[in-house]
Amino acid sequence: MTILLFGITKDIIGTPTLSIPTANFTGNKTLKTVGDLRRFLTNGYPELAKLTSLAIAVNNNYAKDTEPINSYDEIALIPPVSGG
Repeated sequence: MTILLFGITKDIIGTPTLSIPTANFTGNKTLKTVGDLRRFLTNGYPELAKLTSLAIAVNNNYAKDTEPINSYDEIALIPPVSGG
């Protein structure tokens, strides 16, 4: 599973993309949810949990934590943005 990172999430993780072997994330081949991914990422990168908001997009659409994800989905972490 490859995750695209933007803004501060890229700084926290230290790279513009993050690859997670599906077996590490799921523990098996069953579907997991956006919420499971969020917990997995904040456990591995505690600074992500400190953000005021962190949206996750799946296949170019904002996703709720209950939405299932697959290893072939395009996933992006979208941090809070400030206007100018």
